Amino acid sequence: MIMDVPVTSQPIDPLFATAPDRRGTGSEKWDRWTDRDVIPTWVADLDFRAPDVVLEAMRARVDHGVFGYTDPPPGFAPALCEHLARRHGWQVEPDQITSTPGVVNGLAITARLLAEPASGIITFTPVYPPFLSLPGLAGRECIRVPLAQSETAWTIDWDALEAAVTPTTKLFWLCHPHNPTGTVFGRDDLVGIAEFAARHGLTVVSDEIWSDLLLDDDHGGPRHVPFASLDHPKARDAITLVAPSKTWNLAGLGCAAAICRDRGILKQWRAAGGGLVPMVNPIGYAAAEAAWRFGDDWRRRLVSVLRHHRDLAVAAVAGIPGLTCVPPQATYLVWIDCRGTGVADAEAACVAAGIGPSDGKHFAAPGFIRLNTGCPTPLFVEILRRLALAFAA
Repeated sequence: MIMDVPVTSQPIDPLFATAPDRRGTGSEKWDRWTDRDVIPTWVADLDFRAPDVVLEAMRARVDHGVFGYTDPPPGFAPALCEHLARRHGWQVEPDQITSTPGVVNGLAITARLLAEPASGIITFTPVYPPFLSLPGLAGRECIRVPLAQSETAWTIDWDALEAAVTPTTKLFWLCHPHNPTGTVFGRDDLVGIAEFAARHGLTVVSDEIWSDLLLDDDHGGPRHVPFASLDHPKARDAITLVAPSKTWNLAGLGCAAAICRDRGILKQWRAAGGGLVPMVNPIGYAAAEAAWRFGDDWRRRLVSVLRHHRDLAVAAVAGIPGLTCVPPQATYLVWIDCRGTGVADAEAACVAAGIGPSDGKHFAAPGFIRLNTGCPTPLFVEILRRLALAFAA
């Protein structure tokens, strides 16, 4: 018997009621299954149009008509500083910021800049796949420490963390908020990570790309605490990576920022990429500045939609025998444990039912799938209906 997908009476926000057709546009997400009736739910980008204030800023930059090699424009770093102070109470100076083409690019740079060949980079699993692949590509070792899973939370296994570190470990890559589980690490956990880093002489690199998509922070839920905002020596020498891409759907524009108090590191940033790190394009700068300065109303409305979709997904999963998930506190991702279904290949079962999630094996967690909720509500309800079909047998 196929369960009915629960639909609440929450009205659909007209900003997010529809989405452009992305098929045939070169979309990595949508063009994967061009010849099949499969709704893609894997790549972590939204299907919604970017905010009008961002599109207007991009048009104005296009109207300038010249797109030469571009350093960060005067408003880029101040816009980010103002956004971080307003949203997270974190005071950052403009000269502590450099641009980088993306957070993944930033992680790769830190591996080369701050860790010698063959040294170790420690990270929690499951985790976004580049955290697992980039160390090896840089000739460094990836040290995986599994988070502890319960029915209600993913938490840090401090004993496993201590046991995993080695004398050659140099970096701690933190995904905060965490992709794929949607966990928001609280202040006590972050202080614990800082103390761990201090004991072992590690530099913390914190990927905070999801920090503006906390689903409950306006409803009494946890708030984001930037790791580098802590009053701790290891927080003060940390590197933070942020971008507007997830929140305002600007991933294809390739514009992110690295934040670091050590100006010497920032001066070496691009050179550490070995000639493989391009300059950020001028359209990306214009979009990022506009998003940080003027995009908060759009962001708040988006979060309301994503919170609703999270609740729909959690209720749907609870009604499908063998599936479980810890409700995510952030992101537009739902991390689903399919191991109780007895299905050998959960991703294949989903594709056969007409949805294309991310396979947990790429996150160091076989038997899980990751579902993207960032689409119009009617489409997401259909995704959940197909999810039930995938495991009906």
